[in-house]
Amino acid sequence: MNKVPLTVKGAEKLRAELDELKSVVRPRIIAAIAVARAHGDLKENAEYHAAKEQQSFAEGRIAEIESKLSNAQIIDITQVDANGKVVFGATVEIEEIESERKVIYQIVGEDEANIKESRISIGSPIARALIGKEVEDVVTVRAPAGNVDYEIISIQYI
Repeated sequence: MNKVPLTVKGAEKLRAELDELKSVVRPRIIAAIAVARAHGDLKENAEYHAAKEQQSFAEGRIAEIESKLSNAQIIDITQVDANGKVVFGATVEIEEIESERKVIYQIVGEDEANIKESRISIGSPIARALIGKEVEDVVTVRAPAGNVDYEIISIQYI
């Protein structure tokens, strides 16, 4: 299986969620199942069925996170020699040439992407256009409404 890129922060976030699921959520669900079992007939016990459903969801999420972490290639952007180029993990300020609107994005892995936090996936059209470019380069991004040109204003490796 191919390695999936993940930032150090993204890996830490996944590990924290995994720890929370294993040490807090799982024991809480087990306790809820025990309490529901004590109420008797399991066929018509809504509490029991709800707890089992929660358990199924939690165990599925644990397996998913463990799989993601085992297939991750964790990249520490502060240790990468990028030579002034846009690389995975870089934070890039770009300006749309036509509207002069500036935006800042960090290029991250698929699982870390969150546009509200200005983190875009390495597989997104903007990120693919930016990778390997330098400050003052102009890139063209294919968008549903047509091509959009951006100029790279700055690149940070934090």
